Amino acid sequence: MNDTCPTKTLPEGHPIRVYFQENDIIHTLLEELTATNPAEELQKYTNIFNQLYTIEKRFARKENQLFPFLEKRGWNGPSQGMWSFHDNLREQFRLIRYYLKTNNPEKINTNTPFLVDGIYRLLNVEETVLFPNALDLLEEKDWIEMRAGEEEIGWMLPKNPAAYPSQKYIHPSEDFTQREMPFSLENTSHYDEGYMTVEQVNLLFRTLPLDLTYVDENDKVIFYNRGEERVFPRSAGIIGREVKFCHPPKSVDTVLKILDEFRKGTKSESSFWINFKERLIYIRYFAVRDADKNYKGVIEMSQDITDIKKIEGKKRLLDWE
Repeated sequence: MNDTCPTKTLPEGHPIRVYFQENDIIHTLLEELTATNPAEELQKYTNIFNQLYTIEKRFARKENQLFPFLEKRGWNGPSQGMWSFHDNLREQFRLIRYYLKTNNPEKINTNTPFLVDGIYRLLNVEETVLFPNALDLLEEKDWIEMRAGEEEIGWMLPKNPAAYPSQKYIHPSEDFTQREMPFSLENTSHYDEGYMTVEQVNLLFRTLPLDLTYVDENDKVIFYNRGEERVFPRSAGIIGREVKFCHPPKSVDTVLKILDEFRKGTKSESSFWINFKERLIYIRYFAVRDADKNYKGVIEMSQDITDIKKIEGKKRLLDWE
């Protein structure tokens, strides 16, 4: 393994070079945060803290882009140990944010060193272990694919880094490059991101805790999912039927108005909520359009949100026992 990361020899826009560009920003912010007394300069501290919190983008890139590629090469350590380290820092951020909200500079002063020291330790492990090993393990095609995925997550930099490689960026939703996968692609289809068999797609729709109905551009019902517990009854007889005949007369005019506005492009979403059998039902309509913005129909989604409405506070622990 390399003892140091040869960042100066890496081309502009390379994911590791970008991580080191962020390091300069992080070190500056940590120094500023440490030198700011929240009891006297609370607003200044808050501004620096909020800038430092954009380190979450860095965590997300590592967890969702770098770590998966390392796993493919047989190195699972970062996905376990370093991800836990990220979560510890996230909790420290959350705690200080709470004390900022409640205007408690004493507690902020007490907890700031833990956050600062934790980030310094993380940077040290990245520089001495994570990044050198990643450069040894991964191939050029890995870095190129990784960088394409990073575009959707973002960086801590004031402006996006240079393209890598230096060519036109292809958005992931438009990238249909066939890649080497660690699972069989037999009988699968490629979607915007990922591969699934017809059986897997069917299981996905069946498992979703909501009702989905797809009406095509000709106002014909072409699909509905068959879950364990449906909000509204459906039967195979509605497939191919005009949607206006699938609703009670009192609501047909509303449905037709929605379809008309969606088709014209003046609206793309509409929401309703009703009480049905002593349950609160959330009903949403979404216009479906292709890449050229041509109208391709509408998705109707119905969900029982009775229990969701009751959620308060937070739940972090499993309570199966």
